Amino acid sequence: MSHSLLTRTRFSMSVISGILLLLAIALLAGKGLNWGLDFTGGVVAEVRLDQQLKAADIKPIVDNALQQDVQLIGSSEAGRWTFRYDQIEDTTMSLASVLETSSTTVEVLNSSIVGPQVGSDMVEQGGLAVFACLVLTMLYLSYRFEWRLALGALLALTHDVLIVLGMFALSQIEFNLTTLAAVLAVLGYSLNDSIIIADRTRELFKAKPNEEANLLINDAIRATFSRTLITSGTTLVTVSSLWLLGGPALEGFAIALCLGIAFGTWSSISLGVTFPQLIGISPEHYKKTAQMEEEALP
Repeated sequence: MSHSLLTRTRFSMSVISGILLLLAIALLAGKGLNWGLDFTGGVVAEVRLDQQLKAADIKPIVDNALQQDVQLIGSSEAGRWTFRYDQIEDTTMSLASVLETSSTTVEVLNSSIVGPQVGSDMVEQGGLAVFACLVLTMLYLSYRFEWRLALGALLALTHDVLIVLGMFALSQIEFNLTTLAAVLAVLGYSLNDSIIIADRTRELFKAKPNEEANLLINDAIRATFSRTLITSGTTLVTVSSLWLLGGPALEGFAIALCLGIAFGTWSSISLGVTFPQLIGISPEHYKKTAQMEEEALP
């Protein structure tokens, strides 16, 4: 691929990343995440009803009886439904008694009360921990590279996490503790991918201080692209197998990892090294460092 074509491709990818990032933020602000019972607490019940009943037949009746918006999830088996709702004060009312008015067959397969595992204090402390992690990551990257490359890696990291969360907001797949673990794993994977390309860019900037930044960034992408594809490809195969064979319990975890790996590879090019170029990074910023390293050699 020629330098001009690769440059146009990189900048086009940057525009697409910006649009996707804005859409993800809009989805999170508008629809929000479908928080699981790990975060909200409540009752989860699995019930078998008449096979001909549809969600539109069941949900209004249950919402009206329980005086809340009940989450109703169908399964691959006809007539089998999962209900999620907040605990009700009236202990004499049961879900089975409510459903008997609309279905001749009401079989409660299992029912359990789930307490919230993540309280407000933990959410607040977790948010502060993530913020502190991003700040420390920025400081480390600024020391290792240069603040423009560090900012590009941090932007790519933020982009990947927000895209994954935006997709969960769009699909309304349940967001639980397992999914949160996958999002945290995406943080590490995305940072690793961005560092690989940024490190190669830094090496080329030091080795060829008189070359154009655009050409050196293109060379850095070419040098690392095959390695990135092999790493991402093998990881995607493993996670995809987990998605297909892991069952509903691991579905959210696998989806989050698949999205994170794919967009982590994308953003390392579209934002990790392209954004620093947009804000003026050049080999000039590494000339002094290269000279100091040469003087330090015996």
